[in-house]
Amino acid sequence: MTLARFTVARPIATLMATLMVMVLGSIALSRLQTDLLPAIELPTLTIITEYEGAAPEVVERQVTQIIEEAVATVPGVEEISSHSYQGVSRVTVSFAWGSQIDAAAIDLQATLENERNELPDAIKGPRVSKFDVDSFPVMILGISGNLGAKALTTLVENQLRYRFSRLAGVAQVDIWGEASREIQVQLNLAQISALAIPLNDISHALRSANIDLPAGRIESGNIELGLRAPATLTSLEEIRNTVVARRDGELVTLRQIATVEDTIARQDRIVRVNGEAGLRLAIRKQPIANTVEVARTVLDEVAAINRDLPQVNLTVLSNQGSFIERSIENVSNSLLYGGALAIAILLLFLRNLGSTLVITLAIPISLIATFGLLYFAGMTLNLISLGGLALGVGLMVDSSVVVMENIFRRQREHQESPREAAVSGSSEVAAAVTAGTLTTLVIFLPILFVKGVSGVLFAELAYVIMFALACALLVALTLVPMFASRFLPAVTSSETSTLTAFGNRCSDGYLRLLQLALTYRAEAVILALFMLAATLIFTPWPGSEYLPPSDEGEVRRLGRGVLCQRFT
Repeated sequence: MTLARFTVARPIATLMATLMVMVLGSIALSRLQTDLLPAIELPTLTIITEYEGAAPEVVERQVTQIIEEAVATVPGVEEISSHSYQGVSRVTVSFAWGSQIDAAAIDLQATLENERNELPDAIKGPRVSKFDVDSFPVMILGISGNLGAKALTTLVENQLRYRFSRLAGVAQVDIWGEASREIQVQLNLAQISALAIPLNDISHALRSANIDLPAGRIESGNIELGLRAPATLTSLEEIRNTVVARRDGELVTLRQIATVEDTIARQDRIVRVNGEAGLRLAIRKQPIANTVEVARTVLDEVAAINRDLPQVNLTVLSNQGSFIERSIENVSNSLLYGGALAIAILLLFLRNLGSTLVITLAIPISLIATFGLLYFAGMTLNLISLGGLALGVGLMVDSSVVVMENIFRRQREHQESPREAAVSGSSEVAAAVTAGTLTTLVIFLPILFVKGVSGVLFAELAYVIMFALACALLVALTLVPMFASRFLPAVTSSETSTLTAFGNRCSDGYLRLLQLALTYRAEAVILALFMLAATLIFTPWPGSEYLPPSDEGEVRRLGRGVLCQRFT
């Protein structure tokens, strides 16, 4: 029994199977995560080392070059680039595509630990981090108010930061432009010189007075108590009364040789929000979290904070979730417009509402079934996957059109009933429409073997188109014959075709053009070659770029001087 004969004989089973696919795809669509692009993890690691106060030349000589020499011995390294700034060294290491970046990070960290003794003692790091698109802030908030820089920073660190950190999907909250508390000890050099107190003694005295050491434990029966010797400095008076030296039997305290002030650290980044001094909060999401959902949750919390704390004002400066939603909405609208135009063209040529509806069933069924593929394959609803659906929406009806037209041909030429024509007509062209669909699928197959970022980006495009077209082929060979056998009327010998007068005129025009081409074969070939040459002339004119430009509706002005730069 052929597939068409089975579906015509078992319409209820066919319909139930289709409904199962539709329900499964609908549930998958409701649970699909939305993102701008597919998840990308570049095989790149960044090593950041801080050397406070060091000039770029010193950072280059004492930090960057040593790290480069150590990193070059790690297996799989393809390229090393470095930048040396004032007090900061940044080394970027690129590995071969396909490398296990987590394992490479462990190897890199172990290599740097072995070379740690060759680096200056005063450095912080080196710190290894992955380059991940998901690590970019989902949202940037501006905070302003009339509390003052220090009070505003305290409020943000003690309250607002933790309110955002506890939200579902939020991984990290970074503060930019904060006024950090700093205890400044301003030495009186004249008195220090008169008392002949070395500066190292003063520094050592402050460190020794601000410690918290374990002091063993006490055991009594079944009770065990841990002891510690707390000696941390908790107030300015304690700092001022710290003994730093002994002269002529008298104790010298810090109060006598220095002024101690509770102030804020020197700010190297100043933030203004709508012209007012303030702070910025960068919200980063967890790798598995949905960008749009996290953005919505943060926006709800922003509204709650503005309501609960009228002394501060939170403003959304950048919202990646909003940009993603607008982008996805534009592509979704393009998909709907394309499907509507395809249906309109079918109705224009067929001039039969029933036939058009049967054929267009391939579009929604294939789309919804593809959503199930995206969900179970761990993909997201992004520009690439939706773009694949928009690209394939016009191809989804091709097989159904061929099957339906052949069913009508069998009715017209062989005077068969709708049931007989549905079985024989679809079986007759099953091999042809299958071959036609496979030739289209083969075009996208090589994309799956592309390496690098391009392969990651466009693999979903290939999967989506191939699966959607396969679903459309299955619809053409199962549902189209079943519905044709049930809902299409029988035709008589006087009826010519499903195409009306408009379609007949198009067919007659095509036949005349074909006869003209067969009559003047040489001229037709020359004309085709001329058109090919004309198109090749314009080939070098279009530019090329990695991704098309996008407008997020934001203007950013960044400035930072690169003083030293090395490439290996």
